[in-house]
Amino acid sequence: MEYIRLIIFDLDGTLVDAYPAIIKSFNYTMRRLNYPIQNASVIRRAVGLGDENLLRPFIKEKDLNKATSLYRRHHKKALLKGSRLFPQVNKVLGYLKNKGYKLAIASNRPTKFSWILIKHLRLESYFDYVLCADRLRHIKPHPEILNKIMQKLSARPWQVLYVGDMTIDAQAGRRAKVKTIIVTTGSSTNYQIKKERPYRIIRKIKELRGIL
Repeated sequence: MEYIRLIIFDLDGTLVDAYPAIIKSFNYTMRRLNYPIQNASVIRRAVGLGDENLLRPFIKEKDLNKATSLYRRHHKKALLKGSRLFPQVNKVLGYLKNKGYKLAIASNRPTKFSWILIKHLRLESYFDYVLCADRLRHIKPHPEILNKIMQKLSARPWQVLYVGDMTIDAQAGRRAKVKTIIVTTGSSTNYQIKKERPYRIIRKIKELRGIL
């Protein structure tokens, strides 16, 4: 893949395991508003479309603003205790950076919380650009976020590889006309991922080195 010059990564479920923090903040919010708490597996499958869309199916619409505020207030602290990098992420990113690839992040997580994660886990030095959906009109699976990053870093679709963990990542990559690799460490099942027919499916992020 000598023609690839830009690699765009999703954040949650791809590079970072923040599920413990998400689950804790989610059920804290449910308890505060007297809604039923949910199993970790249920919450995990709802992740990926931003925090408002995470909460919306489980509460009344009139409570959404309050729920989002409670969730975000709790999540600022929860992220610092309940998030970690997946194994060998630093090695993979360091390898790619040393090879001269431009690297970027495309996340549906709000900008503020993406940067809490990035700084806490000391990832900022690897990335040339970080873009989150709250700065755009559309969230993934719409391709806007990928198109904006390509425009910012002067890359054409055939020069780009996108790495995510969910069906929405496969859909966004296909719509942006970029090769997409899905790692099975996130919210979507293997069956759901295979239905989207991404360029490659990998079990762990370290497998990316072998592909490139």
